Amino acid sequence: MSDDEQHDQTFEQHQQHASPTYAALVSTLTKGAHVIIRGRPCKILEISKIGTNIHLVARDIFTDRILSDDIESTQSVEIPHVYRNEYMLVNIDEGFLNLTNQDGTMKDNVKVPGGGLGQQIEQDFEAGTDLLIAVISAMGEEHAVSVREAPKGS
Repeated sequence: MSDDEQHDQTFEQHQQHASPTYAALVSTLTKGAHVIIRGRPCKILEISKIGTNIHLVARDIFTDRILSDDIESTQSVEIPHVYRNEYMLVNIDEGFLNLTNQDGTMKDNVKVPGGGLGQQIEQDFEAGTDLLIAVISAMGEEHAVSVREAPKGS
């Protein structure tokens, strides 16, 4: 199992929080953890210590853009609550995925992703394949990040 898969399995599953972020000391962060850099939810790729500062290199979880920051080692940083959920694809309508969760609740505000993932979703759906779409949510933003064929009978 890859580090990404292991980390994905450790995402928080609770959906109700008073705030989309919480504070933590920068010195407690680890590679693969999440952090807010320049207002964006990111996954940490590298951590290094430079003098009394901690240097972070991270990837925006929605745009894949690489961001970095230098933070005093005694300072706090904001950590986003990040959720990963799978939904059954019901339809594609005007650039949005019509999804349903296990209890039948509909979700229709997730855009068809760009690039190869979006093309794969559209092609497989048009071919009649039952699909499960993984959606990452953080700080009021949601994006489809992967697709797989639904198990038979689901």
